[in-house]
Amino acid sequence: MSALVLDGTAMLGRQLLRVRNNPALVVLTQTMPITMLLFFGYVFGSALAMPGAEYRSFLVPGLLVATAANGIMTGMFQAAQDVHRGVTDRLRTLPVSRAAVPLGQVVADLVVTAAGTVPFLLVGLAVGWRVEGSALAATGAVALLLLFRFACAWAGVFLGLLSRSEEAAGQLGSATFVLPLLSNAYIPTGDLPDWLRALAEWNPVSAVTTALRDLFGNAPVPEGSAWPVAHPVAGSLAWCGLLIAVFAPLAVRRYARP
Repeated sequence: MSALVLDGTAMLGRQLLRVRNNPALVVLTQTMPITMLLFFGYVFGSALAMPGAEYRSFLVPGLLVATAANGIMTGMFQAAQDVHRGVTDRLRTLPVSRAAVPLGQVVADLVVTAAGTVPFLLVGLAVGWRVEGSALAATGAVALLLLFRFACAWAGVFLGLLSRSEEAAGQLGSATFVLPLLSNAYIPTGDLPDWLRALAEWNPVSAVTTALRDLFGNAPVPEGSAWPVAHPVAGSLAWCGLLIAVFAPLAVRRYARP
């Protein structure tokens, strides 16, 4: 355990240095959710039945979760880049805990995400979003959001190690944009056809989004929904636990035995 902690800390430092040396990518990934908030909130919000300010309160939790789901794409690209450039093979020759390398990447991604959430929430406050629930519930919402990002990053690391190519990871990673689109992140699912509503409500993005809206006090839990959305906190924890239980061991195993 001590070796894992020490090696994981070293890998965390490596990943944070990697982020610092590529500030343009960090700025792009952190400003994109803000751009989407302003565009969707003021352009699409005026076209929906709910008032614009109310829609922006509805949208902020959805964009937070959509950004967290992009951890799949980020983790995939970084892991594939290391494999493609020979960094992973070099690390395999060192006396480093096999779990430490993917763990360091995932934790670094979580640190960057947590830092990037702050300016997004400040912009959300500026456009009318408010925390209507208790401080404890809001803290739980942020913790749940980061847990979901942690789970998605593990899935991304495994897929990146599996693809072994930056080009393949980039193309496959773009498919992750479908996840928020097929969910309640941007629009309510109540008026969707039954089959499409079922797909959207069993999407983990929908469960986490509903949980955040409920904990922040922005929107009630919709009635008559599928189990993960009807019980959003339990559903979110179940999805996160499943993703971590499946992809974390697979990522470590894939790293240890290419």
